Amino acid sequence: MSKIYLLNNLKYEGIENIEVFGIEYIPSDVDLSRYDALIFTSKNAIYSIDSFNKKWQKIPSYAIAPKTANVIIKYNGNLVFTGISSHGDEFAEELIPKLKNKKVLYIRALKTVSKLVKILKENSIQIDELIAYKTSCLKVNKALEKNSIIIFTAPSSVECFFKNYTWDDSYKAITIGKTTANYLPKNIEYIVSEKTSIDECIKLAKQLLD
Repeated sequence: MSKIYLLNNLKYEGIENIEVFGIEYIPSDVDLSRYDALIFTSKNAIYSIDSFNKKWQKIPSYAIAPKTANVIIKYNGNLVFTGISSHGDEFAEELIPKLKNKKVLYIRALKTVSKLVKILKENSIQIDELIAYKTSCLKVNKALEKNSIIIFTAPSSVECFFKNYTWDDSYKAITIGKTTANYLPKNIEYIVSEKTSIDECIKLAKQLLD
């Protein structure tokens, strides 16, 4: 029987979770008073910075997508902009006119494949990076059903999935964004969710099973 597997710990009815990676926060003594703006492309970056420096809440925050924006609001941050495209490189283009003459801090994961920083620097934006969390692969012993749909939620989910599994041609792949899709082996066909949202990935997967 075909199943939908979500490579994440978020629970959805009718969806089976496979936790292939874990998150570890990296505390820092960064001086946030030096910055006029914060960039967030992941909710984990928010959880991390909030765990060791509440001063981030006062600084204008720029979120890549509504889900990230909602977490900023929930944690009493100062949300001033939410990306429209929801994809890393396009988000950078959206930020260029908004960050002119500002000192910016991008709070991110240890590993990232987005060209966001490069694009902003090429457009004369003063930007620093703070590595606030990292992912580590977990060992999984669950067998997967044939003809199932695998939802990849981050580049790390791709890396860690293939440390546990060999791809079967009967599987279908859905990725939460273009950046995650770029991490997939070249021989694997995939569908990118129109919005950078797990909810949208789930909706798309259910349509494919119908």
